[in-house]
Amino acid sequence: MTSVVISLLLICFGGVIGFLARWFYAKSKLTSAEQKAQRLSEDAVANAESQSKEIILETRARLLKEQQAQEKEARERRLELQKTERRLLQKEENLESRQQEIDKLKQSLLERSEALSSKEKEAKDREAELLSELEKVASMTEEDAKNLIIERMKQEAEHDGQVYVNKIEQEAQVQADKVARDIIVTSIQRLATEVSGEITTASVSLPGDEMKGRIIGREGRNIRTLETLTGVDIIIDDTPEAVVISCFDPVRKEIARVALERLVQDGRIHPARIEEVVNKVSKEVGRVIVDEGEKVVFDLGIHNMGTEMIRALGRLHFRTSYGQNVLLHSKEVAILAGMIASEVGADAEIAKRAGLLHDIGKGAETESEANHAEIGGELAKRLGEDPRIVNAILSHHNDVEPASIEAIIVQIADAISAARPGARRESLDNYIKRLENLENIAKGFDGVDNAFAIQAGRELRIMVNSDKISDDEAKKIAKGIAERIEAELRYPGKIKVTIIRETRFIEYAR
Repeated sequence: MTSVVISLLLICFGGVIGFLARWFYAKSKLTSAEQKAQRLSEDAVANAESQSKEIILETRARLLKEQQAQEKEARERRLELQKTERRLLQKEENLESRQQEIDKLKQSLLERSEALSSKEKEAKDREAELLSELEKVASMTEEDAKNLIIERMKQEAEHDGQVYVNKIEQEAQVQADKVARDIIVTSIQRLATEVSGEITTASVSLPGDEMKGRIIGREGRNIRTLETLTGVDIIIDDTPEAVVISCFDPVRKEIARVALERLVQDGRIHPARIEEVVNKVSKEVGRVIVDEGEKVVFDLGIHNMGTEMIRALGRLHFRTSYGQNVLLHSKEVAILAGMIASEVGADAEIAKRAGLLHDIGKGAETESEANHAEIGGELAKRLGEDPRIVNAILSHHNDVEPASIEAIIVQIADAISAARPGARRESLDNYIKRLENLENIAKGFDGVDNAFAIQAGRELRIMVNSDKISDDEAKKIAKGIAERIEAELRYPGKIKVTIIRETRFIEYAR
């Protein structure tokens, strides 16, 4: 029992000792943590104070720098204001000096004005005294004397002037007639160009009469295709080994002639081949047009001619007027105009250029119904030609008044060129004008792609756009065109209006 009690006492004593040991250990731990926290707090305070001092120092340095910059700017502004003030003071002094000079000048002018007024008054008084004395001596008023003197001087001047004018007119007339004859005769003698005959048809030779059948083709397909594509009239008659191409448009006639010659030479004549050859020849004739235009410009030494104007000139190579080749006629007029202008002291370059372009309206590609002078004048104006050249083109048939000596010279040169023996005949121009009017009437309808006057104007063949025009609409167009032709044109016999509406579908096998 005693041992049990002792054991319990020992256990209790051990528990007390353990508790006390843990309490002292915990207290020592808490004291160490408090000390560490106190050290951290002191370090944080020290760091904060250090950073605060650095921020304050940095702020002070920045403020000091800004203050120095503002002081520098203020000094610069003060210096600039001082300079401006000095300049203003200098200007003010200059103005004061000038004002003093102006005041002196005003005073001087005032004194001079007063002196002049005084002298003018004295002169008027003296003049009045002299006039009064003169009236007393002559028994005539001042107005009567003045009128008498003026009337006598007027009569004498008119008489002398009329005598002098009559003398000048007589001498000028004699001299002008002589000079004009000399200039015209000299110009004609110096000019040498060939005489052109009237050309409305072209003949194509054939290797044999059997070729005529191939040209016509099965059911007339070949000849119809060729006429449709070129807009010409192909005449196949009893003429041995030849066919005749007739067309008022010389460009289309040339395309048809060359194309037919090539087809005959090649031997392959069918619609597809005909279309291929016609397209190729059309491009070649286009190049010839440009070449002919450039050639005549080069021959005459004319510069700065635009492409459109050169093409219009080249088309004149295939055009005739009253049987005279228009391009050769225009070249001839240019040469004559340049010669005459040189003789009379006008601008030879302007006269030569205006002479070359005076009929340019006949070669312009346009559907306008205006005459060729108006078309040519509009074209020249649009392409920036000299106003004197534009006026010369417009006035060469007296549609408008000539505005320069060069325009009158072009009229003279045009008349000289046309009046040469055999140069012109009157039969072609009206014929061509009628056919052009036929085509223009057809082209004025919507949906018409092209129109060709063939059979010497007895047939008008019209190609319409199949996508826009139906069969019923094509019939209406044909009737409308026929009615307009009846209303607007005069012609012998009757004119056949043919509408061609063709649809093509093309695919390629690859």
